[in-house]
Amino acid sequence: VLTWLFTEISRKWDHDKTLLFEGQGRILQRFPEKDWEDNPFPQGIELFCQPSGWQLVAERLPASFFVAVLTDINSERHYCACFTFWEFVDPQLQRAEPCEADEDETPREVQTSHLYAPKSLVLVSRLDHTEVFRNCLSLIYTVHVDGLSVPLETVIGNLLTCIIPIAGGSQPDQEGREECSRTITLGAGDRQVIQTPINESLPVSGCSVAQLFRQLGIVNVLYLFCAALTEHKILFLSRSYQRLTDACRALLAIMFPLKYSFTYVPILPGKLLEVLSTPTPFIIGVNSTFRSETQELLDVVIADLDGGTVTIPECVHISLLPEPLLQYTQTALSTVLDPDLQVADHAFPPSSIQSSSLKIQDKEIRAVFLWIFAQLFQGYRWCLHIIRIHPEPVIRFHKAAFLGQRAQTEDDFLMKVLDGMAFARFVSERGPPYRSTDLFDDLIANQVERIRQEEVFPHKVMNHIKELAEHLFKNENPYPAVAMHKVHRPAESPQNCPAHASASFPHLDEVTVQLFIDHAHAKLRSAPPVVKAELKSMVPSGPHLADFVERNGNVLANSARRLEVVRNCITYVFDNKMLEAKKLMPAVLRALKGRAARVCLTQELNQHVQQNRAVLDDQQFEYIIRMMNCTLQDCSHMDEHGIAAALLPLVTAFCRKLGAGITQFAYSCVQEHSVWTTMQFWEAMFYSDVQNHIRALYLETEEGTMEGLSGAGKSALELASEQRRIWPTLSKEAQQERVQKEESTVFSQAIHYANRMSYLLLPLDTSKNRLLRHTGLGDGESVSNSYVTNSIAGSMAESYDTESGFEDAETSDVANYVVRFINRFVDKVCNESGVTNEHLKALHTMIPDIVQMHIETLDAVHRESKRLPPIQKPKLLRPTLLQGEELVMDGMRVHLIPDGREEVMGVMGGPPLLPAEGAVFLTSYRIIFKGTPTDPLVGEQVVTRSFPIAALTKEKRISVTLPMDQFIQEGLQLRSCTFQLMKVAFDEEVASDLAEVFRKNVHKLRYPQHVQGTFAFTVGQATRLVVEQKSKDKNQSLKTLSKNLVKTAKRTIGRQHVTRKKYTPPTWENRSSLQSEMDEDEISVCEEPDQSSLTMSSTIRSSDRQTMSNVVERACCRDYQRLGLGTLSNSLTRSKNEPFRISTANRMYTMCRSYPGLLIVPQSIPDSTIQRISRCYRQSRFPVVCWRNSRTKALLLRSAGLHAKGVVGFFKSPNAPSAGPSQADSTSLEQEKYLQAIVSSMPSYSEATGRNTLSGYSSSHTSSSDLSDKLRQPKIGALMRQVMGGKEDIPGTFSRGGKWGSIRGSGRLSVYNPDVGNRLAGKESPQPNGGPADTYFLRQQRAYLYIIGDKAQLRGGKQDSFQQWEVVPIEVCDVRQVKNSFKKLMKACVPSSASPEPNMTFHRCLEESDWMGLLHRVLQVSVLVVELLDSGSSVMVSLEDGWDVTTQIVSLVQLLSDPYYRTFDGFRLLVEKEWLSFGHRFSHRSAQTVAGQNSGFTPIFLQFLDCVHQIHLQFPMEFEFSQHYLKFLAYHYVSNRFRTFLLDSDYERIELGVLYEEKGERKNTTVCKSVWDYIERLTKKTPIFYNYMFAPEDEEVLKPYSFISNLKVWDFYTEETLAEGPPFDWELVRGRAEHVAEETGERADSVAPRSQRRIVWPCYDDCSKVLPDAITKLLQDLQALEAELGQVSEKWKETWDRIKTTQRNEPKLDSRPSFSSSLLMSSNLSHQRRSQSVYLQESRVCSSINLALDCEASATSTPAAGRTRTSTSTLYSQFQSTESENRSFEGILYKKGALLKPWKQRWFVLDKTKHQLRYYDSRQDKECKGVIELAEVESVVPGTPTMGAPKNIEEKAFFDLKTTKRVYNFCAENGLHAQLWVDSIQSCLSDA
Repeated sequence: VLTWLFTEISRKWDHDKTLLFEGQGRILQRFPEKDWEDNPFPQGIELFCQPSGWQLVAERLPASFFVAVLTDINSERHYCACFTFWEFVDPQLQRAEPCEADEDETPREVQTSHLYAPKSLVLVSRLDHTEVFRNCLSLIYTVHVDGLSVPLETVIGNLLTCIIPIAGGSQPDQEGREECSRTITLGAGDRQVIQTPINESLPVSGCSVAQLFRQLGIVNVLYLFCAALTEHKILFLSRSYQRLTDACRALLAIMFPLKYSFTYVPILPGKLLEVLSTPTPFIIGVNSTFRSETQELLDVVIADLDGGTVTIPECVHISLLPEPLLQYTQTALSTVLDPDLQVADHAFPPSSIQSSSLKIQDKEIRAVFLWIFAQLFQGYRWCLHIIRIHPEPVIRFHKAAFLGQRAQTEDDFLMKVLDGMAFARFVSERGPPYRSTDLFDDLIANQVERIRQEEVFPHKVMNHIKELAEHLFKNENPYPAVAMHKVHRPAESPQNCPAHASASFPHLDEVTVQLFIDHAHAKLRSAPPVVKAELKSMVPSGPHLADFVERNGNVLANSARRLEVVRNCITYVFDNKMLEAKKLMPAVLRALKGRAARVCLTQELNQHVQQNRAVLDDQQFEYIIRMMNCTLQDCSHMDEHGIAAALLPLVTAFCRKLGAGITQFAYSCVQEHSVWTTMQFWEAMFYSDVQNHIRALYLETEEGTMEGLSGAGKSALELASEQRRIWPTLSKEAQQERVQKEESTVFSQAIHYANRMSYLLLPLDTSKNRLLRHTGLGDGESVSNSYVTNSIAGSMAESYDTESGFEDAETSDVANYVVRFINRFVDKVCNESGVTNEHLKALHTMIPDIVQMHIETLDAVHRESKRLPPIQKPKLLRPTLLQGEELVMDGMRVHLIPDGREEVMGVMGGPPLLPAEGAVFLTSYRIIFKGTPTDPLVGEQVVTRSFPIAALTKEKRISVTLPMDQFIQEGLQLRSCTFQLMKVAFDEEVASDLAEVFRKNVHKLRYPQHVQGTFAFTVGQATRLVVEQKSKDKNQSLKTLSKNLVKTAKRTIGRQHVTRKKYTPPTWENRSSLQSEMDEDEISVCEEPDQSSLTMSSTIRSSDRQTMSNVVERACCRDYQRLGLGTLSNSLTRSKNEPFRISTANRMYTMCRSYPGLLIVPQSIPDSTIQRISRCYRQSRFPVVCWRNSRTKALLLRSAGLHAKGVVGFFKSPNAPSAGPSQADSTSLEQEKYLQAIVSSMPSYSEATGRNTLSGYSSSHTSSSDLSDKLRQPKIGALMRQVMGGKEDIPGTFSRGGKWGSIRGSGRLSVYNPDVGNRLAGKESPQPNGGPADTYFLRQQRAYLYIIGDKAQLRGGKQDSFQQWEVVPIEVCDVRQVKNSFKKLMKACVPSSASPEPNMTFHRCLEESDWMGLLHRVLQVSVLVVELLDSGSSVMVSLEDGWDVTTQIVSLVQLLSDPYYRTFDGFRLLVEKEWLSFGHRFSHRSAQTVAGQNSGFTPIFLQFLDCVHQIHLQFPMEFEFSQHYLKFLAYHYVSNRFRTFLLDSDYERIELGVLYEEKGERKNTTVCKSVWDYIERLTKKTPIFYNYMFAPEDEEVLKPYSFISNLKVWDFYTEETLAEGPPFDWELVRGRAEHVAEETGERADSVAPRSQRRIVWPCYDDCSKVLPDAITKLLQDLQALEAELGQVSEKWKETWDRIKTTQRNEPKLDSRPSFSSSLLMSSNLSHQRRSQSVYLQESRVCSSINLALDCEASATSTPAAGRTRTSTSTLYSQFQSTESENRSFEGILYKKGALLKPWKQRWFVLDKTKHQLRYYDSRQDKECKGVIELAEVESVVPGTPTMGAPKNIEEKAFFDLKTTKRVYNFCAENGLHAQLWVDSIQSCLSDA
């Protein structure tokens, strides 16, 4: 019988001052008056009847109906159906009633005549039949309104006593119809049918689900669905209360089979809104009127039903269904909701598609969600652990296994659902194996296969969904036919009734109603009880999870080959074939990354246990442990694949004997994995074991019965189901016995697990009190040692957070931790599995004993294991150190981990060289790794990687997993700007504090406090204390003096004041010179005579001479003299007409700190003017001349950019320079005068007369220049366009609006005057002063001086039309750009790890770095400047501060224009002059000290060297030095090995006393302080820096291509030599003492050439050394022969030079094109001689074939004077001669012609076989010019010089050959050669 409550609620009123009156509801009557026994009356029901508050209204509203849901304390839901109507209120009556809220307040007269109050009829029920409730309540209202004759008491009495059919009766047939439906009447002539669902577990939804989808749409509902499942807060808003209830009901319906367990309030009254701020999840509905109150809820998903929107706050992340399920779901839902969608594109759509009715559509949508859950939960029953069957089943779900088997451990949604409360309830309700089943159980058991096959076919899916929908519909409507209702409605709508007509709802008679109830009670008592027949059965489990996962291919594909490798290795281990096992080991460890291989390993090991071969010897044990560790390494703490679970029994099975009765088990070596400290893992393991034992328990009892073995195949759940079925039939004793057996099974397992856990949690060395690390990994078990002792060196006293199962405690006793961990575990599992309290207490007393006992066993094992000999680790190799380099930290054992470069990994072929095991050393100069590869196939190679500490750019901590040992270790990643990357992982024997000390030391050495802390200064201090002492004194005096000089240079002060200030006296030998020169300098500046009157010689006083001689020795002065820019002479007879002079205005560095002491300025400008001009420029770096073109006399000047204030004055000059002082700013006039003086110094300017100089300029220029210049004219315009315009030379960019674009081609128009640079680009411009058009023709000429300026600074400058200079605005790359670009370049060339993105290739990264773009920009501007200088215009480069880009451009221009700078001396001079003297800030840019640490590394100089390298590649024959020379400089400019590149300017170098000390300290040759000295010294020994192809053409100007497509990546960035480390510290590469052979031969491995082939690895060997190079080879052979003959070996350079002179002296008889030209491009670019022949430039074998024994060198290698060059054809044909001859001896001889003919040089060949002496015009000649038959020779005798013989040749070189016909006179190169010839001819004669 179902119980109903009826209440009628009205209200008490509180008058408000407005028309709407707030009130409070109260219950007028309730039936029954007492509560039903099983159903108490819900409190607070008044609030829910009017959720928005009780109010009076001025107009009668229509009656309303909705259902609210209340949840009681037992989580039972009560459905309150509220029917509300409005009654007329008499204001008089109201006033008479006392008001609770406002007693003292007299209410105002109410203006309205009518007021209406709400009254509610409420029906409270535990059943949800909305329609029935609506009908019943409206019937009561109708009876009241229409005044029907039926008494209301009767209707209510009938309502409270009607009987509702039981849900889930038998399938309806004729007799059982009553069971599922019943017709009821309330006695007012009405009739309605109540139908209850067939299966009450399926929710009833009506049309609510379909309605919800219509309101919100598919995606929104899916979001709400996932939010509800993952326990988020959900709030519905709507103006309709009934819709809120429906929406909530719909959401719950689609969650089936899960049930919502949190707060569920479909209609929340306004007074209870604070419930929304509850922290727990909820589903709540609220009327839209309260929308504003919901705005500040930050974590609530709000669904607005009326607006159709779902709002998800930013902080809420909703995990959606996993793909592809989400996709399938959306497709299915859209098909259900919009059937037309499928045929929308059909050409012949069906005439009409029958859309399902709303009720059917509702069931179809629910079917889709059922289908989703079937897919999500399929196979869940296989992951249930049944741990008790009697008295009640206890079931646990193994989440990790479920996720692991589905390969969805990463899926966020599924993880959250399985962790949620709803799923826990699902397991407890649906877990039991014997219960009634429903539609979902059937789906999981029987239709999973179907779902899987059909999921990709939408139409099949739809058929399935329709079938399910039909089931659901039938369940809700078992009798669609009998739905016949007859319900009265009110006759007319009550609104139309006059207000007074409708009477108030009457007070009912309680007694009458109670009589009805009592009567029904009595009737029920006499009736037989209704029992619901419950159909219980065994719940089928469905197909096993693993079946379908395998077929889906979600499992990692593991080839059978890998599994075979694992099996073989294990077999080898057990067969004791250790060598075989060792070879397979790396492959096995790689294979064990895959799941299948790990499973295979556990199965294989299991077999060996079964054969009782679990006792192993030491090596077998070691290998098994390594494999186990490797297997466990990749297990997550969840152990989703059950690998740890499978290994757990094995680790207690494998063991080895250590000594008498002492056995070490495998578990003591595999403890370091997080899985063992995870409580969930132990629980799952425990439950799975308990399940197996309970299954065994009941299998035995069954076998005792007649079933025999049939039960053996049953799963635990099936057995449990059987047991549950027979449980009621058993006697009490039998039941009791079973309960006890089960309980003791669980108890015994708990003891077993306490033991197991202590095995895996107690460390082998318990004395160390090591805590289990939270990660479980870390200082792990040392694989190299077969015991765990050294892995625990220095225990980490980390506290345990509760996550890992350990709380922190004061005592660090391991035993306590383990006991506590096990206790927690035991408490949890025993309580869940119903172990009795006595047993639990017994367990708690047992656990400490178990742990203690195990500790004692372990102590013995530990003691014995210590005695085992440790497995050998590779010996640490010591690195060779430089002289003066000292170890700061001795070697620490580390592993060098491979980075992103593929070569070393063996990816490109060959075995992997990395990872390597060795040691890292820290010295005062370098960080060095030296070790051997871990791969056994290359174990004997030595791997070295090192770089200078000063080059370190980034250091960061990393954690590394070593592939061999499978342990994560802490490591360091060190990156250097010499393109090295060192990733090292510290070995477990290295204490972590040691690693920290290493980091600190590295930091200290990398950033010393002062430059004097760098290696270049500290080198060899210990060995040279005495020497250092002297220099230190000298430094101090110099430093003090320099500082004082600079400070006081402007003041006139007494001499003693300077000399006494903090002055340490220098040593006596230095005193006189230094002291006097410094003092004198001081005073000469202080007196400051009129500087304009000073001539050069008067500036330098006699006592200054030593300083000045030092200064003069500096590079600048030597170069200025070479260029004829000024000389230092003491005579006053210096010619006044020289345009330039060397100014000493800056010799005290007072004018500009960063400039050199001596500067070239125009003769006419006095020093005082210079002083003023310098203030207009940044850093006072005013324009100075640094180079002059010897042909056109054009000048190259450099300066910094102007200060902002100077710019405007600079350009706003009046029309003519003679306009006088109309200018306000005098400095701009002086600047102009300065520039004018520079322009005037050019011959082309001074030759011309008058103002109209341009015609003169052009004529004199064209007459003096050759034709090629004319041809080149337009090229400059194009270049200029490129430099100032876009990157490509697009015709349109230049003329756009007459403005310049930017060099970046960014397309922004800038504000320059269109006239700027017009002459260059040859663009027309109107005549500004309206002059005649013919003078306009002259405007096409170039300016005399171009100023390359920074675009950003030159904004707004005006240009004068007749000025002699023009500004070329370019955009320069700033330092930040270079820095960022370099960082990206380093990451591209030396990536720290292989890129995960396939498209991030090396070339893509290179492109992103834009390094090539920067080189292109610098080269482009340089080439433009070269063109301008070559065409006769001067150029002033005036960019940034004048010390970065300016230096790059100026240096490159000189290198391209002047062949001298392409020699060793010239290049050194160029760097010393432009980079060192002119103050490039090396220390600052390379961050050499602490001060520069934040500024970072900016490779301006490296960029310059890269540009030189690009030019070298394009012109390989123009440079005396090789590419190796450039790399050497690139390496050492950051290495701090030499002092050359330290400090920022000459001033700082003088201040420290390092500028001139090098000269004085030459005596000590052990340590080179200057890189140039070192190079010089090295060059004497070996031609390593020499370019054999050096064959310059006279006065050649190089103009390289600068497009990015022409640039190559410098191999300095990418190459690596692991064999010996970087090859730039020559002494280290040469490891052993230098032999004589090595002085000449660059690569002499042995004296005799070795013919064996040799394998060369690209990253291991130094390829340039291994490459065959004929010249070096021949030089070596020559040297070897000299050694054999006992002669003193010559220096290689002397031999080489001699060969070149021989060639030079050889007259040029050959008229064929020269070798180099024909070999290189023969196009019109041949004067640029670009190297198109790759083999020439790369292997350097080019031309050295014709080096014969008489030391004659190859033609191409000699300078360009009269010399013969081999043509290409000869190069090849030389190897097979035209005649089949045997040249036994050959060489050059001078031969006297016949009578009256001169001496001629000929090539003679002595042929033994033909017995001839033949001669040719030259070596290359194929036509024989004459033959002397040796048969006719009578004698060979020494001769005398005759008339016309070659000059300067000694007499011994002449000899005569007498034949029968005539006497031949010969002359050899020298006496020695003559003797050789004589001997050879004699031997031929004697042979004959």
